[in-house]
Amino acid sequence: MILVDTSVLMDYFKGIENEPVALFDWVLDNSILYGICDFVYQELLQGSRSEAEFLKLNTYLETIPFYYLQHQKESYGQAAFMNVRCPMGGVSIRSTIDLLIAQIALENDLYLLHNDKNFDHMKTVLTDLKILKKPLG
Repeated sequence: MILVDTSVLMDYFKGIENEPVALFDWVLDNSILYGICDFVYQELLQGSRSEAEFLKLNTYLETIPFYYLQHQKESYGQAAFMNVRCPMGGVSIRSTIDLLIAQIALENDLYLLHNDKNFDHMKTVLTDLKILKKPLG
């Protein structure tokens, strides 16, 4: 199962060709189970340029499975602790949302498909974070 980040979906919707979008195409072509989280949902919707675009995008996103933090307050604490661990490993993460997306991937045992260097930097410290870099199998 794969958690797709905003960075990939934005490129996909814009028709931008890059490795993460090609991997997402592979996910779609092979009917691999994927989903988004509430933070990705909000980021995508707030990027809408019109009410019509917002409504069309929302209709599409409602068809995709959602993954969530599993342990409420404890999950937020673990995400915050990542922000303590990362600098100890020489990595600075400035995005609260990216920390929460990584926590969702960890808690749900998901591969994270992204086009955001923050996650690659996190992976150097958070070795249990699974990043999708090539087709599975």
